[in-house]
Amino acid sequence: MGKEHYRRLSLTGIDVASYSLAQRRALARDILDTKIHGLSFSPYIEGQGPGIQLGDAQIRERLAIVAPHVSWIRTFSCTEGNERIPVIAAEFGLQTMVGVWLGEDRDKNEIELSAGCELASAGYADILAVGNEVLLRGDMGADDLIDYMTRAKMTVPQVEVGYVDAYFNFREYPQVTEVCDVVLANCYPFWEGCVAEHALLYMKEMFRIAARCANGKRVIISETGWPTAGTPTDGATPSYEHALKYFIDTYQWAEEDGIEVFYFAAFDEAWKTDKEGDVGAYWGLWDKDGKPKYA
Repeated sequence: MGKEHYRRLSLTGIDVASYSLAQRRALARDILDTKIHGLSFSPYIEGQGPGIQLGDAQIRERLAIVAPHVSWIRTFSCTEGNERIPVIAAEFGLQTMVGVWLGEDRDKNEIELSAGCELASAGYADILAVGNEVLLRGDMGADDLIDYMTRAKMTVPQVEVGYVDAYFNFREYPQVTEVCDVVLANCYPFWEGCVAEHALLYMKEMFRIAARCANGKRVIISETGWPTAGTPTDGATPSYEHALKYFIDTYQWAEEDGIEVFYFAAFDEAWKTDKEGDVGAYWGLWDKDGKPKYA
């Protein structure tokens, strides 16, 4: 990880446990003002979600909010206007992990893969993430996924190609891990019901599991986060205070150990409640209207 991704602000040795809520809010603002490595970015506004056609003006407006605070963004699709995000991100000087969304619709998969490779060939993808949790969802088997990844690697050999999934699937599918140029591991203590007090230790172990399976390849945390509101998952309780501490702890560890982390997510997204329940709407560092939660 290049030092440009991180900070003039040093988080080493800070005892966050002794901080008041106001001090933690100020520290979170300082972390964002000196830039985090990466952020999961979808430009949807209230009432929107996958299936709508995104326009350049909206993408540019939403990117302008987060661009001063990150070095990278991660996208999730190369259709429905999402293919414009990496192009516009370049205007802001951002690097991009471009997501190729794969699912059960093979015709759409081909369109996604072609568009992703086109962006990479044009220099708008610094990492190409082919597939997001397709093994976890059961949308396809490992052999089919490997075929898509291999075709991408052959088409754009100059760009790193990886696959995004829960950390444990890189252990369960070593043949997929072998094809990855870089391992892109989602690490969510919240979704595994971990109490907030132990969430950082839990995430560290998730990362270690992925790293042990990577056989020396670079491992990036492609998603992690904590919701500010909603229904608990076992012992994991959403709250403003828990989310704030998790964010600070994550980037304190990232600095100390040189971990590349893409935080989830840029904005609160109400459409996610369809599959994740009420908690799905509250993962953003900014709210649905683009206002920073820690301001």
